[in-house]
Amino acid sequence: MRFEKGHKAETRKRIVKVAAARFRKDGVAAVGIAGLMAEAGLTHGGFYAHFESKEALLREAMVAAMDTTRERLNRAAESHGLEGLVRRYLRPSHRDTPEDGCTIASLVAEIARHETATREVFSARVDTFLLRIAAHLTALPEAARKQAAIGILGVMLGTLQLSRAVTDTALSDSVLESGIQAALRLAKPTGLAEPAQ
Repeated sequence: MRFEKGHKAETRKRIVKVAAARFRKDGVAAVGIAGLMAEAGLTHGGFYAHFESKEALLREAMVAAMDTTRERLNRAAESHGLEGLVRRYLRPSHRDTPEDGCTIASLVAEIARHETATREVFSARVDTFLLRIAAHLTALPEAARKQAAIGILGVMLGTLQLSRAVTDTALSDSVLESGIQAALRLAKPTGLAEPAQ
C-alpha cells in the first residue's frame, strides 16, 4: 500500500505527540510501546519503522514538549517579565494537566536514571530554560544571575511537584502561591545569599 508524500513524517509526529503527553502524565516506565501506539491509532509493529528504541522516542518527545513549554513561557515573559513567566508556570491549570505541562517537573527523577545521551538532551534544554530566566534578572550583578536562575527554577519545579502531590486543593493552591513569592524573592538582590568562600 502506497501512502501520500509526507505520511511517514506525519505519523512520526503523531507518535511523538502522544508519547510526550503520556510520558509527562504517567512517567516513562509506566508507558508501554503497544499502548502508546494504540493510542496513536497505529500498530505495535509499526513503531520500529519510526524509532530504533523507546529511549530514542523519549529523547524526541522531550525535545518537542520542552520546546512547546519554552515558547509558552517566552510569550508570558515577553508580556509580563519574570513574574509573568513564574505565574504562568505555577498556575493551577499547569498543576492539573501534567500531560500538557513542563517535562522537567514531570520527568526529572526518572531522567536521572536514563542513559547519558538522554540526559544530555534533557540537560541542554534545562540550560536553555535557565538562560531564559537569567535574562530577566537584570537587577542582579551579571555574575549572580545564573546562580539565582538555578534557585528560581528549583523553587518552581519543587513547588509544582509538591502542589501535584498533595490531595487538599486549598493546600495545593497555597503551595503554588508560596512558590511564586519565593521564586520572585530570589530575583531580587536581597534574595540571593552570598556565595560560599
